[in-house]
Amino acid sequence: MKSFGQFCPLAQAAQLLCERWTLLVVREMVAGSTRFNELRKGVPLMSPTLLSARLKQLMEYGVVARSGSKGKYIYQLTTAGKELQPIVQLLGVWGHRWAPSTLAPKDLDASLLMWDMRRSVNPAAFPDHKVVVQFEYPDAPKGARDWWLISEHQEVDLCLSDPGIDVDILIKSPLMTMTAVWTCQMRFADAVKKGEIKVQGDAKLAKKLTDWLQSSALSRLGSSGKYASLDWQKA
Repeated sequence: MKSFGQFCPLAQAAQLLCERWTLLVVREMVAGSTRFNELRKGVPLMSPTLLSARLKQLMEYGVVARSGSKGKYIYQLTTAGKELQPIVQLLGVWGHRWAPSTLAPKDLDASLLMWDMRRSVNPAAFPDHKVVVQFEYPDAPKGARDWWLISEHQEVDLCLSDPGIDVDILIKSPLMTMTAVWTCQMRFADAVKKGEIKVQGDAKLAKKLTDWLQSSALSRLGSSGKYASLDWQKA
């Protein structure tokens, strides 16, 4: 870790937090990820070796604590780490307002999109019984075109391989369009009207889609015009 050679507290904090990927790792932990594989899903382009190195740095500085045994480690934010939550949120809100993604192909990632959806959808909008929603992205790379979100008893699971269960709703969309909806750059209803998103299946459940499939928590906060505290687990 390179030093700025300054005693300024901001410089000291930036030395740790402004290294590549570090704040995104903290973002994932703020969002509720505690296991190594969960963290990797939130930063899919980050190598496992680099993720391990960043976690080690954060532990050395007392931002992250590790518990459990090898292969079953759990990573959690310490008191110091939890104090970063409003910083991460404000940076995300600022980015949504002043540095939004142009949704260029290089910024699109079906894995990250679906992982963020899985932890952010509102399962309470659907009945307690099992509801399967399939997403089809024809323009996504091979191996990342079909996804299944399974909602049951207010829990949501994500599958990349066909779970072999009847699908209640099928959503077909270009990856860029769904990403735009997720980041509050386009309304779901507008995309449907334009024919960019096609919804097939149970009509009653389809009417609840916008309550179930909300949008990115940070994007919602950024669109609200308020810099408020955000609980990602409830947003």
